[in-house]
Amino acid sequence: MAEPSFTRDIKPRFRDKDRSAMLSHFDLWSVADVREHAAAILEAVKAGTMPCDEKWSADGVDLFARWIAGGMVE
Repeated sequence: MAEPSFTRDIKPRFRDKDRSAMLSHFDLWSVADVREHAAAILEAVKAGTMPCDEKWSADGVDLFARWIAGGMVE
């Protein structure tokens, strides 16, 4: 299985409204910002507190965790 990439696998998981909600803190469509905040984002999606209106599936959380473990490839 190929390692996940930000452009192909991670960025599409963040919707317009997710980006807008977090833009005062960081940009979910910026690989640099998501890398910088990856640990906090992972904890939030694991806890189901991000995004605030709809939990990620276990597969989505696993995908994000694999992206981090795989070196956060763009």
